[in-house]
Amino acid sequence: MKPNLEVLVSDLIQPGLKIRGPYGTGEPMVLRAPWDGAELARIPTATLEDIDEVLDRARAAAEAYRWFPAWKRAAILERASHLIEDNVEQVARLIAAEGGKPLKDARAEAKRGASTFRWASEEAKRTAGELIEMDADPSGENRFGWTIREPRGVIAAISPFNFPLNLVAHKVAPALAGGNAVVLKPASNTPLTALRLAEFLAAAGLPDGVLQVVVGSGATIGNKLVMDERTNMVSFTGSPPVGRQIARDAGMKMVTLELGNNSATIVEDDADLDLAVQRIVAGGFANSGQICISVQRVVVHAAVYDEFLAMLVPQVAALKVGDPLDEATDVATLINDGEVARVKAWIEEAVEQGATLATGGVRDDGRLLPTVLTGVTREMKVSANEVFGPVLSILKARDLCEAIDISNDSTMGLQAGVFTNDLNKALYAAKRLEVGGVMINEVPTFRVDHMPYGGIKGSGIGREGLKYAIREMTELKMVAIREMDWQTGGPPTDACLREPLGP
Repeated sequence: MKPNLEVLVSDLIQPGLKIRGPYGTGEPMVLRAPWDGAELARIPTATLEDIDEVLDRARAAAEAYRWFPAWKRAAILERASHLIEDNVEQVARLIAAEGGKPLKDARAEAKRGASTFRWASEEAKRTAGELIEMDADPSGENRFGWTIREPRGVIAAISPFNFPLNLVAHKVAPALAGGNAVVLKPASNTPLTALRLAEFLAAAGLPDGVLQVVVGSGATIGNKLVMDERTNMVSFTGSPPVGRQIARDAGMKMVTLELGNNSATIVEDDADLDLAVQRIVAGGFANSGQICISVQRVVVHAAVYDEFLAMLVPQVAALKVGDPLDEATDVATLINDGEVARVKAWIEEAVEQGATLATGGVRDDGRLLPTVLTGVTREMKVSANEVFGPVLSILKARDLCEAIDISNDSTMGLQAGVFTNDLNKALYAAKRLEVGGVMINEVPTFRVDHMPYGGIKGSGIGREGLKYAIREMTELKMVAIREMDWQTGGPPTDACLREPLGP
């Protein structure tokens, strides 16, 4: 497979920026900006024959890279982190242009991407196993034991559009820290940021073939990566139906899945409402609600329900909708017209079923506004399913027990938030909410990149967060050694003990 034409990116993103590759012999894919449909690039796509070459190259690269000492892997990842930091504005503009993410959010993602690689650099130095106390059991007497963590080999990483840098980083960085090779298939909507990241890693000293980026259809090259015996693990972030299919197709491979959510946030009657409203607005409308831990369901205690709404609705209505490359924009657009139409239909259906549109809906020019729905019931799509758009559904609860019951009434369970100033309530909710993470006096959208992150129920399997992802991306090997007498070769004795010397 030979390099195809360069991808040329508009001066609107960054003057003079060129992104090499990707390597592919398929038909070029036209990449358009979600906000206005402007053409950004024409990108060569990979064919199934290309993927065969990619996987052969990845296997060879993995065999060499697995023997890289930890300090070398750490140094590469640290240099990559610095390169991202040095180019934050360039990376942010790529994210904003191809993903439609407001520039302020895109800058935050670029900085987080640098942080993720920095954490991976640190964790690359801490991939050792642990000492096992063999003689804790009588049969283990005179034996020493320890574990070793070894690379799995080739990891197929399939990433979504909504965080084209940082969700890629959460797959690529721990995989490289653990000594694996990676074949990355970014979302077809947002490949440019992933390609730029690959250039940073090459400049940081990552050997050829250890990271390869392929662009194309998930139904063709994605399936090939999942099912091919040359891949040892699949790391996927995306929709639950696709995740379930991957789990079926992957066979005996290790699989981690980060899937959907309809994040609940509980607001108790003793909560700091100013804080709750501020964080819920931020967590509900960042990236136009296209975050798997975006605030979606807000379950408010009946005693403060009216006061909470009176504070929330004006703040949501004040959010500015506009071009993602405009510094003042708070909310831009969804990734494509099909998603806009779907979310509009869900809002309209909820209103037909009895919900009230407190603010938002559809602007005169057809743009989707930040939306708050009241009178929502558990069965409505905007509550029961993942909206993945700029919509908050407000539900009322008579007490904490009902709020927890409403929150748990879901097939998904990624993260939840609880606002309360009562420690006992916080502890009670933390134990009883059926999710992978509970954020107290914070929204479920909160995440720092080194914490364990993942869901239960239909939200997925496995954990991200650098240390935890490296565990998933490495195999555990047990080593035990039997102690032998160094003089006789038989069972150990106290051969060196002598009678004490006389006075």
